[in-house]
Amino acid sequence: MSSVGKKKSNRFVNFITNPKYLMVLATIGIFLVIYAFGAAMYGDKGFTKLRTFMLLFVDNAYIGISAVGMTMVLITGGIDLSVAAVASLTGMFIAYGTTVLNIDPIVCMVFSIIVGIGLGLGMGALVTYLKIPPFVATLTGMFLARGVCSLISRDSISINNELIDKLAGWKVNFMTWSAEKAQWVKIKPVAYVNLNVVLFIVMILVGAYILQKTRLGRNIYAVGGNEQSARLMGLPVNKTKMFVYGFNGFCSALAGIAYALYVKSGWNLALQGGELDVISSAVIGGVLLSGGVGYMVGTSFGVLLKAIIPSLITFNGTLSSWWGKIITGLLVLIFVVLQQVVMNGQFFKKKAKAVPQKE
Repeated sequence: MSSVGKKKSNRFVNFITNPKYLMVLATIGIFLVIYAFGAAMYGDKGFTKLRTFMLLFVDNAYIGISAVGMTMVLITGGIDLSVAAVASLTGMFIAYGTTVLNIDPIVCMVFSIIVGIGLGLGMGALVTYLKIPPFVATLTGMFLARGVCSLISRDSISINNELIDKLAGWKVNFMTWSAEKAQWVKIKPVAYVNLNVVLFIVMILVGAYILQKTRLGRNIYAVGGNEQSARLMGLPVNKTKMFVYGFNGFCSALAGIAYALYVKSGWNLALQGGELDVISSAVIGGVLLSGGVGYMVGTSFGVLLKAIIPSLITFNGTLSSWWGKIITGLLVLIFVVLQQVVMNGQFFKKKAKAVPQKE
């Protein structure tokens, strides 16, 4: 093998054995294996259709949007338990504002985003300046948001608004060329991308750009890697953490808007337990709970991996839907254990071996 070939081979080996990338590669690999299993078992029932694949995005876009903010929070070594409650509060603002108070839905959405960012910054201030553990600070935010939801209404409120109907119904259908008709026609069964999917993809790209291409992203990784060292290096730790929690509040509100467009209603008990779906998506996507490691591409595949399990159960037709929760729990356990093995095991020790010095 030539020297160039050896260098390329070494780079590939170093890439796939790097602890930071190994978790993401494991997520992608498991997703592909499960998808291949589904294709083999239920391909004749439509599992491999483009519509089925796109519905993984359509039905879980709001979780993915929230997971973008959660990924950044987890990378800094924090956690946010309020994301689902803030999303539910957003839905209540939109439903009550448009249906009961006849307020323009755009005004309701902007107000919801401001409230979401404000709650995020408030919880970030508790964590950053008062040194309250993120678990406690965000648990307080969760109770606050849920309480306000119940004060607004304890009943489900349907959203009856023309603009909301247009936004919820907006979609771009996938087309294919028909030689017989000599024109583009819709793929059968109809596969499409709606506004929620567009928001999900845009937020993943924005999150990836911030983390990988900006100084702020490098600061986020540094804070999660070792906050004390980051302070000694003169990095703006407090500003970084405040941004992360504020951005997460924005993502939570945006997820609430996406969910409101998805169900076209608001309810004070909506998305109960949704924070665990968001956190598990990020963890399955390779984000370390201890902080310092995580990528948006891994989070996006974590969302898809969580989404494909209920899809398989639906195609099976004989299993209880609770198997989806059980399998998701097992996946989270597997990835947490794998994180510990990778970061504390042989992979990390090999990286830490001293290089002999020439005398």
